[in-house]
Amino acid sequence: MIYLQKIKNCLRGANLVHTFMKSLVSERKIPGGVLIIQQQHTRIMTQSFGAYSAANLSTQQITTNTLFDLASLTKVVATLPATLLLLSRNAIKLTDTVQTFLPDFKYPTVNIQHLLQHSSGLVADLDPPVKRHHQRDIMGEVLSAGVITQPGKQVLYSDLSMILLGKIIEEVSGQSLDYFVDREIAKPWGMHDTQYKLSKEQQMQAASTEKIESKFVQGIVHDEKALLLQEVSGSAGLFSCAEDLATFAQYWLGITQQSVIPFDWMTLAYTNIIENRGLGFEVWNGSDVLKCFGRGWTKGSFGHTGFTGTSIWMDPVKKAFVILLTNAVHYGRDRGFMEIREKIHTMIFEELIT
Repeated sequence: MIYLQKIKNCLRGANLVHTFMKSLVSERKIPGGVLIIQQQHTRIMTQSFGAYSAANLSTQQITTNTLFDLASLTKVVATLPATLLLLSRNAIKLTDTVQTFLPDFKYPTVNIQHLLQHSSGLVADLDPPVKRHHQRDIMGEVLSAGVITQPGKQVLYSDLSMILLGKIIEEVSGQSLDYFVDREIAKPWGMHDTQYKLSKEQQMQAASTEKIESKFVQGIVHDEKALLLQEVSGSAGLFSCAEDLATFAQYWLGITQQSVIPFDWMTLAYTNIIENRGLGFEVWNGSDVLKCFGRGWTKGSFGHTGFTGTSIWMDPVKKAFVILLTNAVHYGRDRGFMEIREKIHTMIFEELIT
């Protein structure tokens, strides 16, 4: 009887989540998306919703195979594991300074751990903001950007920190960031639809992001800085699908084993914390309000978001995760998606996670 009741509760919860996602599409809060919920080895939900306008203005249905511009999820799906791999090989150390690898960087005390934890003191973004068709030396501007707090003392989320980290990976490995991530992380982990710079054919499988002038951006990076960095950046530029990110989450939670990065290093990424930041990940520290990830999740749960409407959230105690991929910017920026994420994650935890 208890087992049957659990099944009924799960079905009821899944129906509530499904209905809510469908309502977001019908109310044009999002054009669509893909949602995966899993706990331990049990897949609770895999569902796609909605459609989008392609670059040629045709309407395309979103499926579980649709590729999404991950935006800032790139920071933890590409740059973080690449950095941990180099750390595990003793090619770099957390205490190594940025200047060790990038002598043109102005601040001698900023180190790799500061970059990972967003505690470098670097400004959040370039000023003036980068526009899509600007001609600017992004790397030069990042290297000369200002520090506004003392390194290691305060978390200030900064794209610039992860751009620098991506460049350090290139300097240390002697390879381009996209090649290193593909060869050393994505392919060994079986994430075969995760990459920078999509081919023309792959671009047609990607959900369009924002409409620029008269044409939707499809399969080309949405982030303006990454675009000017030849579409490859430590901060943004990666494309992936929901199943690849589910594979990614299972490795971080130890649900599925892997031999690329020692698990101790992966655990350190969400346990070595300053304020609400681990090494790359945002971490629920039990006191601060997380505006994106909802209420009720276990202290120490961790994840990240992407500006286009993507997120991944993992609970290391419950061994549960949520992958939510949308192209919310399809209808424009600043449409309150942060609050929508919070409601989705709260609903999922309350209704479906045991």
